[in-house]
Amino acid sequence: MNGSFISKPGLVFIILTTVLPINSPAYGQIIETNPQRQTSFQERIRQQQEERDQQIQEQVQKTWLQLYIQEPQQQQQQLRLQQQEFGQQRQQMRQQQQFRQQQQQMRQQQQEFSRQQQLRLQQQEVRRQQEFRRQQEFSQQQQLRLQQQFRRQQENL
Repeated sequence: MNGSFISKPGLVFIILTTVLPINSPAYGQIIETNPQRQTSFQERIRQQQEERDQQIQEQVQKTWLQLYIQEPQQQQQQLRLQQQEFGQQRQQMRQQQQFRQQQQQMRQQQQEFSRQQQLRLQQQEVRRQQEFRRQQEFSQQQQLRLQQQFRRQQENL
């Protein structure tokens, strides 16, 4: 290899690591040929497997806690919040309904007041017309009397 810094054992290591999967039993055996080192390598593999098993166990516990304890608690809390919100909305709807009823009552009272006002105005108009007719009748009667009186005076002359 012209000017290359890779040694033969390094090149073999690179080739083997790309060809053999990491979980392969041959991987550890080919790389480690020294029996003492092979035992410590197998010990490291066993420790790594134990660590992975521990991590998986912790993940399972975490998932179990989330599914069976935390999520139901969150769902209960969310349900309580939704119930509170629903209660507030219901209270607001009651208040709005009461407000609409009050407005309706005010409109009815205003209509009743307007109706009574209109009735009073009509009654006043009727009385005014009656008074006007009486005055006209009185004036006509006065005029008639005066005419009669004038005739009598004329006759008496």
